[in-house]
Amino acid sequence: MSFTLDFISPAVAPAADRVTLFADVILPLPLPRLYTYRVPYELNDNVVVGGRVIVQFGAKKTLSCIVAAVHEQAPKEYQAKYILEFIDDAPVVTQPQLKLFRWMADYYMCTIGEVINAALPSALKLSSESRIQLHPRFSREENEYPLSQQEELIVDALGTTEDGKALTFTEVGELLGITSFHKVIKSLMHKDVIFLFEHTADKYSPKVVKKVRLAHHFVSEASIEQLFNTLSSKPKQLDVLMKYLQRVPVHQNEHSNQNGIEKAALTSSPHLSASAVNTLIKNGVLEQFDVIVSRFPLEDEPTAQLHFTLTEAQTTARDEIMAHFGEREITLLHGVTGAGKTEIYIDLIRKALESGGQVLYLLPEIALTAQIVTRLLRVFGSRLGVYHSKFSDNERVEVWNGVLSGRFQVVVGVRSAVFLPFDNLSLIIVDEEHESSYKQYEPAPRYNAREVALMIANFQGAKTLLGSATPAVETYYQAKQGRYGLVSLTKRFGEAGMPDIELVDTRKAREQKTMHNHFTADLLGEVERTLGRQEQVILFQNRRGYAPVVACQDCGWIPKCTNCAVSLSYHKHSHELRCHYCGYHDSMVSKCPACGSRAVKTQGFGTEKIEDDLKIMLPQANIQRMDLDTTRAKNSYQQIIGDFEKQNTNVLVGTQMVTKGLDFANVSLVGIINADSIIHYPDFRAHERAYQMFVQVSGRAGRKGKKGKVIIQTSDPTQVIFDKVIRNDYAEFYNYEIMQRQEHGYPPFMRIIKMTVKHMEQGLGEQAAILLTQELVDRLGRAAVLGPEAPYIFRIRNFYLQEITIKLDRAHTALKWAKEQICAAMDVVKDQKEFKQARLVADVDPM
Repeated sequence: MSFTLDFISPAVAPAADRVTLFADVILPLPLPRLYTYRVPYELNDNVVVGGRVIVQFGAKKTLSCIVAAVHEQAPKEYQAKYILEFIDDAPVVTQPQLKLFRWMADYYMCTIGEVINAALPSALKLSSESRIQLHPRFSREENEYPLSQQEELIVDALGTTEDGKALTFTEVGELLGITSFHKVIKSLMHKDVIFLFEHTADKYSPKVVKKVRLAHHFVSEASIEQLFNTLSSKPKQLDVLMKYLQRVPVHQNEHSNQNGIEKAALTSSPHLSASAVNTLIKNGVLEQFDVIVSRFPLEDEPTAQLHFTLTEAQTTARDEIMAHFGEREITLLHGVTGAGKTEIYIDLIRKALESGGQVLYLLPEIALTAQIVTRLLRVFGSRLGVYHSKFSDNERVEVWNGVLSGRFQVVVGVRSAVFLPFDNLSLIIVDEEHESSYKQYEPAPRYNAREVALMIANFQGAKTLLGSATPAVETYYQAKQGRYGLVSLTKRFGEAGMPDIELVDTRKAREQKTMHNHFTADLLGEVERTLGRQEQVILFQNRRGYAPVVACQDCGWIPKCTNCAVSLSYHKHSHELRCHYCGYHDSMVSKCPACGSRAVKTQGFGTEKIEDDLKIMLPQANIQRMDLDTTRAKNSYQQIIGDFEKQNTNVLVGTQMVTKGLDFANVSLVGIINADSIIHYPDFRAHERAYQMFVQVSGRAGRKGKKGKVIIQTSDPTQVIFDKVIRNDYAEFYNYEIMQRQEHGYPPFMRIIKMTVKHMEQGLGEQAAILLTQELVDRLGRAAVLGPEAPYIFRIRNFYLQEITIKLDRAHTALKWAKEQICAAMDVVKDQKEFKQARLVADVDPM
């Protein structure tokens, strides 16, 4: 990462003609106002809006913050402290970003400090708790830079690279006995002695590749010939040497020997001995050395261009989109699953880049980026950047800086990519725009990336394309009203047709005793026939873990989370009970702690149990699971999807991760194990979500010419929604849903703000919620305020919850006024001494 610090001494006497400047800074804290600091005179010309500075906040804390404005007005309420240090001489946050962050803070009713905290990668946020560690390639013996006494003290305290010891900024200050120590850190970083990271739990270490090369005194032809004679009695070492010389032509190019090859290229070969490689290194024939490389995985990929021709339907859709862009800023591409929307996106991105603009391509899931990036890389090569939370913090900084420098003109990312420092966007694509994954729930800002993308496009004059086979009701309403352009793709790409959808009655199957664990005979038989044809299967169950409930069959005891009002789910792989809300876990019980009975059994089923049962019923099949538990590791998505694409996996069992836009050529069967759990949910969007999920997961079948089949298991096949799914009739679904929304006053006809009151004492939480409701009713009227009431899960992480729903007119002026009233009502509650510990959370446009 780029890190430049300028040491500042505020003790310089001001010249008579010098102007005193002040900087309003955004601290990464939930503060309602910006804080003002004084700029040292000698650096008046150096202060950069959007750059980072180090300041002291409070008695002991030092933080990095973003300069939001520079002016000559001293604060009246307090004496401005001096800025301690300057980090950047160029902005790391652009003016368009600052404008967006202010809008987000205002619209989502949070502070701009919370927005900054969410937006910046940790490596760009320094504080007294930032840490340093010795650089992996640092060696006292080989260090070419002399170290000062202060630098030696730090190096001694860090020990050796093998120790892995780290020091916080606070500890560095205490060690040196000074408060302004960033200059020393800057110097050590420039000398490659240390590196900086933010969190111990997410500690960064540069990516180091171990390489080997032939020792320089063996490079001549005569020396190599002599070496062959010496190793003639050691065939394994001779094989390694031969392999090296085949890969590195030292006679043709001596420079190639300096670069060497990766050690793994020798040790991973099955016919070569790893011990022979190590022996050659030990005997001085080969030299081992470390090279630090970029962690960004696309950097070294080939950039061969992928050429394809749009079909007639795709060309027509592309031309319609461009025509709409001539008249409107936003267009909705409503295309059935498998219609080939991605090819249209690629063609539009090409055109945007030809005009010199930047492109942001948003996807709802990291799993989708894993599959689609390979295709995009073949088209856009090194101009493509990828941004999501599975990347390390320093990888995200690389992408951030790459966007700033213009290196990445196209960025593919999940919702957090909206924070990147774009300043010349010409196109934003929001794929699967209906997905709730675009919504951030905790912590603030509780934003929807789709809505933020629309605002970014508005600020920068870019066009926005929203794509989905099952658009959000609100989005489709805007298109039908003519505010958005609307383009439809009604047929699948190529020869592929829509899959056949079959409903199977699980209640009847249980009565007839034809169920096999949680599989009907119809589904299990179809899985076996599909595998027999060497085709693949996706099975969808919207619950992870082995079993959602463990219960005593004698007394009814159920293990509960100690922090949340939920039962613990059993995870067989780790043989533990786990809370899916706070992460609390406990060992699995064999005896009921309430009555002593050993009749403790699991109830219900999740993806882990489905996988386990299938491995018993289909022993010849290779079965893989994709859910939150199996995708925690950084590259797990790529591994699971890659195995399935290569057909190393026959059956993929997953949660809603498998429903979102994945494209597999050999999948001809999709099974939905328990459709009822998705439909029967207490939310006005329950039917919309169920329809979207059923259609999306069904769309994974039969995408490349093979006729697909979908089997939906349900205890109530008469549900109206199934008929619309079977006929793939989005228009009918929309017409019914929009009527219900209008009748009951829900989006898109009203805007909703959900207020949540959290308190560790249930009674005080209820009292605070009642007071807040009274204040809201006085200001907004009884008709606009619903509640308070405890949600279905009324305690999470030891906080008791109360919810209040506010329905507001969609007019901008009415919304702005209503937010002011809501903030005033919240202030009344916060001012009450007994409610000081209450947390009041506003969620604008909840999902």
